[in-house]
Amino acid sequence: MTSLAEAYAALVARGEVRSDPDQLKAVALLDRVKTELESAPPRGSLIWKMFGKTPDPVRGAYLWGGAGRGKTMLMALFYDMLTVRRKRRVHFHAFMIEVHQRLHAARENEQGDPIIQVAQAIADETRVLCFDELFVTSSADAAILSRLFTALIERRVTIIATSNRPPRDLYKNGINRDLFVPFIHLLEARLDILALDGPTDYRRDRLGSAATWHVPADDVATKALSAAFFSLTDYPPEDRAHVPSEELDVGGGRTLHVPKSLKGVAVFSFKRLCGEARGASDYLAIARHFHAVIIVGIPIMGPENRNEAARFVTLIDALYEYKVKLLASAAAAPDALYPTGDGSFEFQRTVSRLEEMQSDEYLALAHGSDND
Repeated sequence: MTSLAEAYAALVARGEVRSDPDQLKAVALLDRVKTELESAPPRGSLIWKMFGKTPDPVRGAYLWGGAGRGKTMLMALFYDMLTVRRKRRVHFHAFMIEVHQRLHAARENEQGDPIIQVAQAIADETRVLCFDELFVTSSADAAILSRLFTALIERRVTIIATSNRPPRDLYKNGINRDLFVPFIHLLEARLDILALDGPTDYRRDRLGSAATWHVPADDVATKALSAAFFSLTDYPPEDRAHVPSEELDVGGGRTLHVPKSLKGVAVFSFKRLCGEARGASDYLAIARHFHAVIIVGIPIMGPENRNEAARFVTLIDALYEYKVKLLASAAAAPDALYPTGDGSFEFQRTVSRLEEMQSDEYLALAHGSDND
């Protein structure tokens, strides 16, 4: 089997996905990229020397749409079937952390333009860069992306990316966005842009009618949440003892340890999220970065742990604003989490949001904030 179209048809035949018109367009686009990459002459080949110039890079692709529309599945299919040796697939956030580390080292060397040095090093290592979840919130990233990616493409690196937003909406309302706009123009000029806005949210579909709020927070709830996590992430059964963690950049030089982090789904304990000194910026970073969050061990609260309750309110506000899917195990239903005492009245707005977040209407919403 050599084409993505054949592989996709096999998935449909096995009932693993439903045939979707937008996905079929994406398959055709990625098949074009795959064919051109695999047929292009390698660097320094005789054809290069005959023509006396470097061939143009293979044009890349940018797939965008709401969570659960199959972008990650299609990216994985493309990456696994691509026979090009120098290829890399990486979460965009992790890639940019690495880029800044490389830039720091290049600046210390004081040997020319550090962005060009880093781009050249990446191009020497990688011919095809596949980015999961291209999403920009950092002004430091925004300031360098245009020059960095221009240099990468000039060095024949082909870019494939998935995102929840079209290029024109990236870094919307960000600080000094004018420095970022050339990056948007670059994406639109050098990558084929395709929206995946099909009718089916496959992540929501995988949850089916399963509960998202589990009471009490016992072993049964833990098993149910674990099953939901692996259903949402398609993690291979043989690897489930080694789920990756992540250090999430929450701004100000601080990070938050995410015990389980995979394909936009995170698992936290209530104690880690609300029992420590956390603020709105931490919770907004979580909400922007993850389309689904699982919280275990939410206790019944009252005036005696008002600080934890206040942090929980701020957390839920952030998740709600970004339409994050919330799954949880708790000691009680939402309307019984803060039953009496000073602060219980103010908690009712959070109760209302928690109940709405369990509805089919909310769960069908695409991840992201209308204010970004």
